Amino acid sequence: MIITIDGPAGSGKSTVASRLAEVLGFQYLRTGLMYRAVALAGLRRGVDWNDPDALVRVAKEIRLTFDGPHIFLDGEDVSTEVETLRVTAVTKYSAGNPAIREILTAMQQEYAARTNCITEGRDQGTVVFPNAELKIYLDATPEERARRRFEQKKALGEPADYDEILAGIVQRDFEDSTREIAPLKPAPDAVHILSDGMTVEEVVEKIRAMVENE
Repeated sequence: MIITIDGPAGSGKSTVASRLAEVLGFQYLRTGLMYRAVALAGLRRGVDWNDPDALVRVAKEIRLTFDGPHIFLDGEDVSTEVETLRVTAVTKYSAGNPAIREILTAMQQEYAARTNCITEGRDQGTVVFPNAELKIYLDATPEERARRRFEQKKALGEPADYDEILAGIVQRDFEDSTREIAPLKPAPDAVHILSDGMTVEEVVEKIRAMVENE
């Protein structure tokens, strides 16, 4: 069985998908890390970001593997490094490259074909797994997502400005939903969950109940 969870940045997709995988005993595929890993490989190799084909060559040469929420680049666990700001700043070059999306889509499909899988990202229910048994579009208002990110940064002792975070989320939503390649949008048959006011466990339980009814 394949369960897709799509949604905008900060909606809680990763947390919910990871916890749901634990509850159901499924494998968890966090596809956004793949695009980040390609971008990281590009940074390490000093690619010219104005040359899309250079990054495609990198994507074809590297080896990506997974272990739950962890991603490995040529055998090295880069799960933490791919979340850094310097990688975030250039991930758009891999996420917006049609050839790279084709390569990584094939990898995602191959991975999920071998097991029961919860796969999370931006285009899982619309592009990668259009025939998935259950599709979730997990959302939250920009204000709620900004609040969560603000509280997270404060808890980590990092500088945090709510208005700045909110502006960044609104801009990210616009970029993700208007890009030409695999734009962020709900699949027509996706179940839309607005998580404002809900705990992670409440969202997980709601989806678990849907799985039991499949």
